[in-house]
Amino acid sequence: MIIADRMKKNPATASPDMSISEATSKMKAEKVHRLPVLDDEKHLVGVISEKDILLAAPSPASTLSTYEINYLLSRLKVKNIMSRNPVTITKETTIEEAVKLMVEGDLSCLPVMDEGFLVGIVSKSDLFKILLEMLGDKHPGIRVEALVEDKVGVVSGLSDQFTAAGINIVSLGTLEGPKPELRVLAFKLENGTEEQVRSIMEPVSHSLDIRTV
Repeated sequence: MIIADRMKKNPATASPDMSISEATSKMKAEKVHRLPVLDDEKHLVGVISEKDILLAAPSPASTLSTYEINYLLSRLKVKNIMSRNPVTITKETTIEEAVKLMVEGDLSCLPVMDEGFLVGIVSKSDLFKILLEMLGDKHPGIRVEALVEDKVGVVSGLSDQFTAAGINIVSLGTLEGPKPELRVLAFKLENGTEEQVRSIMEPVSHSLDIRTV
């Protein structure tokens, strides 16, 4: 899966000389938490977020009046507090690569570029939505987590048994186990019962958690 399939296209943007008050209003209107910043030539020069604005705003303990605070924010420009030289990706970047960049760089978003111009943006919340979809969140059914041997044929064998029992695999994922020779399998299944699933999974499982969700 690549970013082009999941990014928010043509995102709302800010300009370097936009006031912080304007940027805040635009975020609220667009229901977003950050804005890519483009210069007059439409080149990406930064990103401004609600967190940047919060850090720039006077402390709640300030003796300034609301009017004075709003005046100061109206005078402050996006270019004064934006994050410069943001990490970017392309439309062909995979979801895995984007997640890795966000985790390793502690990033909240990644602007998506094509031939030097902004074409989209992807945020942490977008990636969480993908995770939910991959876990089969929209499908009621049976959630299974099992610790199994990490060897060829385990998943294939389970799949054959589920098929024979008329049980559909909605989603399947694997995670590192507590030992190199073990893996955690996570299934979302439908059209079966917990008893059926348990009878299939128990023979190959070191530990097993089954619940209807």
